[in-house]
Amino acid sequence: MNFEEHAAKPLLDAAGIAVPKSRLVTSAEEASSAAAELGACVVKAQVPAGKRGKAGGIRMADTADEAAKAARAILAMEIGGHRVERLLVEERIPIAREFYAAVLNDASAKSPVVLFSTLGGMDIEDAAAKDPRALSRCVVDIREGFGHREAEEMLGGRDLGLPSPKRSIGFAQAGDGAKDVAKTLVALYRLYRQRDAELIEINPLALTEDGRLVALDCKFTLDDAAIPRQPGIAALGARERLSALEARGRELGLQYIELDGDVGVLANGAGLTMATMDAVRHLGGRPANFLEVGGQAYTLTKSALELALANPRVKSLVVNFCGAFARTDVMTEGVVTAWEELKPTIPVFFSIHGTGEEEAVELLRARLGMEPFDLMDDAISAAIEAAR
Repeated sequence: MNFEEHAAKPLLDAAGIAVPKSRLVTSAEEASSAAAELGACVVKAQVPAGKRGKAGGIRMADTADEAAKAARAILAMEIGGHRVERLLVEERIPIAREFYAAVLNDASAKSPVVLFSTLGGMDIEDAAAKDPRALSRCVVDIREGFGHREAEEMLGGRDLGLPSPKRSIGFAQAGDGAKDVAKTLVALYRLYRQRDAELIEINPLALTEDGRLVALDCKFTLDDAAIPRQPGIAALGARERLSALEARGRELGLQYIELDGDVGVLANGAGLTMATMDAVRHLGGRPANFLEVGGQAYTLTKSALELALANPRVKSLVVNFCGAFARTDVMTEGVVTAWEELKPTIPVFFSIHGTGEEEAVELLRARLGMEPFDLMDDAISAAIEAAR
């Protein structure tokens, strides 16, 4: 679950990380009133999408009239497929330097990773590619945690160049400025753990002209599995943007995610569905969807098949069933019956293994005159070729 900036920053504030004063508004008139109260300000689009600035969704305003003008322009925009309906009017902070700080899940390390860079205010991936030494990272042993010692060691291990106009800051000497950054990183990691985050990113983390650290932006992503544990903040998450087919799948009680490929996927269980999609990509194809009929969803096989075929990009379909407790013959009968009723014209390729496999294969041969593939990869390769 993603959080828009206006919902993420109060989490930082509660964790002891400074944020600018701001007002959430929905009209030019409200933006004008907020600017009259805050003074020179920044008007920001509130959408769960990146690169708002490049899209023109972040604008400076010196007066209330300028804020109203900026609000009218931004409220007419669509950014990342999201229509802008809300704005954050935020006090303008005098910036001396811009940094980057984040805590995120690292799949390769199988651990949380804390990141810090002096190259804030820009795309960190591009910045790190140009100068890898400017990005400092600490892989956290979750059993040990991340405290001030780890933060200062992380920052002191290299010269990140953190000068302050008010005082000299050198990481080798662990001066006050470095300690302030370390405190911020520790607070960020603590928030990451307390709030079951997948990602917390501050970009930029500003060093102000008077030596304070202030978070000028924040990206927060909550682990979906933790939503029941975080009811207080889950209600603040951004509304999920669904395609028409995804919305239909949700109404039917099916787990369906629409993708941009042309090979449809229908499998039992989320793990097998993901493995099938990965195999499609690995073998040179592009999956058109995630759609699983595990558990009780097999009773909705006809609806699932209709959903998969409703995507006009789908040119072939892979049906991949592997039964342990679930019987593959029951699931296959559902697909065969639906296929007979719907009479699709696209080619379909089956891979069936596990409990009820012999009955399922015989059913497929008798009613559709089809032969399943012995190997999943062969079925997928045939579907990819058919889609071409």
